[in-house]
Amino acid sequence: MAVLVSEVGPRDGLQSIHRTMPTAAKIRWIQALAAAGLREIEVGSFVNPKRLPQMADAAEVVAAALRIPGITVLALAPNLLGAQRAAAAGAHKITIPVSASDSHSRANVGKGTDDAIAQIGEIMAWRNGLPEGARPEIEVGVSTAFGCTIEGAVPEDRVIDIAVRLAAQGAESVGLSDGVGYANPAQVKRLFTRLHAELGGKAGGAHLHNTRGQGLANVVAALEVGVSTFDSSQGGIGGCPYSPGATGNIVTEDLVWMLEAMGLDTGIDLAKLAEARAVLAEALPGEALYGHIPDVGTEKGFSYATRGAVPEGTGRATRTERAA
Repeated sequence: MAVLVSEVGPRDGLQSIHRTMPTAAKIRWIQALAAAGLREIEVGSFVNPKRLPQMADAAEVVAAALRIPGITVLALAPNLLGAQRAAAAGAHKITIPVSASDSHSRANVGKGTDDAIAQIGEIMAWRNGLPEGARPEIEVGVSTAFGCTIEGAVPEDRVIDIAVRLAAQGAESVGLSDGVGYANPAQVKRLFTRLHAELGGKAGGAHLHNTRGQGLANVVAALEVGVSTFDSSQGGIGGCPYSPGATGNIVTEDLVWMLEAMGLDTGIDLAKLAEARAVLAEALPGEALYGHIPDVGTEKGFSYATRGAVPEGTGRATRTERAA
């Protein structure tokens, strides 16, 4: 079985870091991630640069990423204007966040959940009016699907109702997001089981954080109910700037190791991921990077699901990066 690991570090990761990575370094990092086998990379966010100056160069980064063969270039947009800018830049796919928590929705995109859902219909009408060869795929992630740092618990019935309404507005894929790290495996199983039952082929992937140490456990739970696309961030960087205390994307290196060890094919090379991590560490010196595989490498006898054995210690970060 193949699993798609969607790398979100260049967007979700960098937006939570106060320093701005130079554009040239972002491009080198994305190129290195693609060389490691990442097939889908979220390269930026088309938001107001006054709110997130880290993303001010999104169009330039998209243009560079489009020159890399074999990858899907993904960008986030919070609204119609952002989607139009992302499409003009040439993004293959645009993801739109819609929060299940009304309070988070207002903090994140400046409008309540109902208005955010209605906006998806406007975005789809605009997208469908584009020439056939210029229509980016539109996916929606239901943010705070597993709980909210502002409101607390979010009713599961509300989450599923929102997902159904989004699909009815025309969204091509609707996934569930735990950007605040509240999810547990039982909850993940329940919600994704219901999502698949309601949406069928429109049920999307999982965006899970490791804030409370449950990231990989939640991935396993999602796998058990048919989820096959997972977001992660190299070095575990990232977190929603509009959710107090929300940190900790799943570490791409650790996720890839676990999936391959379970016999699931990611197509990603851990040694080349370590090379990409070195680019990230060099561009953001002193920034905290996380991950167990970068610390210790693969174990003796480790084999990729379909590509055979690798030397012990593959994927371990360089001494310079570990000391940064």
